[in-house]
Amino acid sequence: MCLTHILLVDDEEDVTRILAKRLEKRGYACARAANGREALDAMEGEFFPIVIMDVKMPVLDGMGALQQMTTRWPKTQIILLSGHADMQLAVQAMSQGAFGYLMKPVDFDELLFKIEDAATQTRLESDNEAGRP
Repeated sequence: MCLTHILLVDDEEDVTRILAKRLEKRGYACARAANGREALDAMEGEFFPIVIMDVKMPVLDGMGALQQMTTRWPKTQIILLSGHADMQLAVQAMSQGAFGYLMKPVDFDELLFKIEDAATQTRLESDNEAGRP
C-alpha cells in the first residue's frame, strides 16, 4: 500500500535517487525531477501531495518553483532543503507557503517526521473539504 506520492526535486541526482530508495522502502511512491521547471512539468500531469525540493538549482530554483506551486497547487505541501544556513531565506520560504525548511545534509528521521506531518495535514484538509469531522 502506498502511503502517499512524493515529488523529489534536486539537481544532484544521487540525492533524489537515495531519498527515493529510502522513502520507497517505507511505503511512499516517489517521482524525481532535476530542477523546478521539470517539477512543474511533472505536476501538470499528476497530483503530488508532497514535494521535497532543493533551494539552489539551475533553470528554475526552489524559491521560484515554490511561488508557482503554491499558487497553482495550494493543497501540495512543499518541504524545502538547503545546503546554506540562511535564516532570512527560511523565513521567506515559510511566508510564501512552504510547509517546512530543512538543512542539508538532511537528517533522514527529521525529514521522515516532516513528511508524516505534511501527509497528516493533507488528510485533515481533505477531510475538512469533504465535511468529515
